[in-house]
Amino acid sequence: MPRLAFSHVDTWVFDLDHTLYPPSARLFDHIEVRMTAWVMEVLKVDKAEADRLRVHYWRTHGTTLAGLMREHDVDPEPYLVDVHDIPMDSLIPDPILAYQIRALPGRRIVYTNGSAPYAERVLAARGLSGLFDAIYGVEHAGFLPKPERAAFDRVFALDGVVPARAAMFEDDPRNLAAPFAMGMRTVHVAPDPLEADHAAAAHVEYHTDDLSHFLSRLTG
Repeated sequence: MPRLAFSHVDTWVFDLDHTLYPPSARLFDHIEVRMTAWVMEVLKVDKAEADRLRVHYWRTHGTTLAGLMREHDVDPEPYLVDVHDIPMDSLIPDPILAYQIRALPGRRIVYTNGSAPYAERVLAARGLSGLFDAIYGVEHAGFLPKPERAAFDRVFALDGVVPARAAMFEDDPRNLAAPFAMGMRTVHVAPDPLEADHAAAAHVEYHTDDLSHFLSRLTG
């Protein structure tokens, strides 16, 4: 039973994008357009090449930003402001999810590869403001991205997270490898579970396509 497996948890760490709102909201359609435009401007390449590089950096470095910083010494702060300047019209409040998050015992935090101000806007649009004890963006990790272990180490040290008493909820299975190695409970939040032979399957302990329902099984 999941409830027993999570009975020791006193810190609940949630990713933001595609975790605290569904992929169907398609916020990343807007973000990716702005990322591509940024790459075109900074590197003076056409749209097709910018799209290719955006995906290449995400796959190779964890985020497009990390690739731009490491390979082109891009200043992260104006980038983060620009690419997250998107409308929130597609997000709707989720009172059921809010209720289930509020019911979790202990400390609740958000940790995203986006920026903290962007996370605050998303949470407000979802009706989840005020439910979390802290919100951490990539800036709090010194702009190191998940899935890098050093990024988790920085944020968890800043917050005082004890991994052996914590759980991580995340849509990108790559980002559960470090939490699993640190001794956290790991939950993959996505429409479909991983195939058994997927490279990330070994560090995904639980899967859910309905975060509210999963949380209800821990507290109900």
